[in-house]
Amino acid sequence: MDRHLEAFLEMLAAERDAARNTREAYRADLEDFAAFAAGRGAALAMADAPLLRAYLASLRPRGLAARSQARRLSALRQFYRFLLREGIRADDPSAGLDSPRPGRKLPKFLSPQEILALLAAAESLPGRAGLTAVAALELLYATGLRVSELLALPPSAITAHEAMILVRGKGGKERMVPLSPIAVAAAERLLAAREKPGRWLFPGRDPRRPMTRQGLALLLKDAALLAGLDPARVSPHVLRHSFATDLLANGADLRSLQTLLGHSAIATTEIYTHLTTERLHAAVARHHPLARRRT
Repeated sequence: MDRHLEAFLEMLAAERDAARNTREAYRADLEDFAAFAAGRGAALAMADAPLLRAYLASLRPRGLAARSQARRLSALRQFYRFLLREGIRADDPSAGLDSPRPGRKLPKFLSPQEILALLAAAESLPGRAGLTAVAALELLYATGLRVSELLALPPSAITAHEAMILVRGKGGKERMVPLSPIAVAAAERLLAAREKPGRWLFPGRDPRRPMTRQGLALLLKDAALLAGLDPARVSPHVLRHSFATDLLANGADLRSLQTLLGHSAIATTEIYTHLTTERLHAAVARHHPLARRRT
């Protein structure tokens, strides 16, 4: 083992009381870089910034995730700071290196066919559970509301004569959201089934309080099981993503979608363009007669 690396690992144990697994992770990461440096005629302790950049650039093609790349960079930074502090080096070659940015995860969504199956299953749930599940699904998919916005709705938000509802979103910001007649009808059936008026469109077990997020999530997962869907794929937030994805795929513009979703920045809404692009690629791969040719 390189003597400078050995001294660094001893420091981790003595000064930072680092666990054995932590020290082994540092050792493995730094030995990997040492092998890379040796292949280019450089010693671990004497590597310069261009060599570190070349090493970091080599990690992604090797299949390392952004988080693993960031861990390698962290190990390099800790090591060269140690060498600088000990007077072994007069500079820190890792000082100007940028951390790799993790790729942004694309939102999960359900297809229109899966939404229809989910609604049919919700209708088969007994009693008030079925009415609640159907109303929640119709409203979430028709409006793209956040779960907190849905559960905060009062009964007065639903009227047969109004095609819009006023929603109070993040930061107390208000916006108007259109309602479909089908969603209004589902909400009215839920209201008609209650024994006495209350403060919430979706009341909890204690009618003085709204239904909890957990309660609604469990109800939707019951519907998912009946529909033959993986319950892990079904949640109020997935319904919001499904609303946005399908709206954009059918011609809505980003600015309108931003307003409907209550996003403060258009950049947040733009992620749905990546989703629709992926769907187009998948559709071509699945249906184009020449897409499955072998190269």
